[in-house]
Amino acid sequence: MSGSLIDIHPHIISTDAVRYPPAPLGGKRSEWSSLRPVDFGQLVAGMDAAGIAKAAIVHSSTTYGYDNSYLADAIADHLDRFTGVFSVDVRSADAPEKIRYWLGRGLTGLRLFAAGSTVKADQGWIADPATYPSWKFCSAHGIPVAISMRQEGLPHLVEVMKRFPDVRIILDHLLHAPMGDGPPYLAAAPLFAMADWPNVYLKLTTAIISHTHDEPATPQSFFGLLLQRFGSARIAWGSNFPAVAGPLPELVARSRATLSFLPAADQENIFSRTALSLYPSLGS
Repeated sequence: MSGSLIDIHPHIISTDAVRYPPAPLGGKRSEWSSLRPVDFGQLVAGMDAAGIAKAAIVHSSTTYGYDNSYLADAIADHLDRFTGVFSVDVRSADAPEKIRYWLGRGLTGLRLFAAGSTVKADQGWIADPATYPSWKFCSAHGIPVAISMRQEGLPHLVEVMKRFPDVRIILDHLLHAPMGDGPPYLAAAPLFAMADWPNVYLKLTTAIISHTHDEPATPQSFFGLLLQRFGSARIAWGSNFPAVAGPLPELVARSRATLSFLPAADQENIFSRTALSLYPSLGS
């Protein structure tokens, strides 16, 4: 397949716990970050072996909370190949200033954890009025916001989008929407309904790709419906390495093989072009 490969969901963990001490959200560290940490140098080596040209590295808030220092320091001299997706407490009074700070450090995307982290919380907080200044800032500055959440929280997200319709939203891991019922995937109807919002994008990660092989789901039936609703220009691939176990070349090969039935133009959108539209600095 032609075209470069861009990963919008790898993570990095420093080996220097003195300079970058773990301080996970809620005080509970993610298991993967303890058992199979990968630092920046190891990620670069894995990317080279896997043929990944560029990446938007996602800060591990389940390791470092809201301190994005390791991510910012790691990519500072490599902004031709990398950008970063940072996390801040968007309910704090100084959140817009913190967002501005991390933008100044070379990071270009924001990520929120409404569900899926080591901290269990009501997803409704993403529509708390305290978050409005952050949403307004992201809208004014064109900052894409990736959100880890589940389908049950979508009414809260819709509430936010009605108020801030220009913010580009990236739904991490396709919301982990269920597909075990098979075609026409009625259990995932809330996910597919989000296609009606033109500012909503999907992050297609390796674990989700694997689940499409679990019967009665098939890659052809699931992704056929997904592309019919969203189009490939609103879908971008992310490895979720090393949160997903396995060598990075293996994760890439699995993803490529699963989506090989799609037309070349759709594959190029998913594996690179959509990423460039969300994180334009990767194209410079």
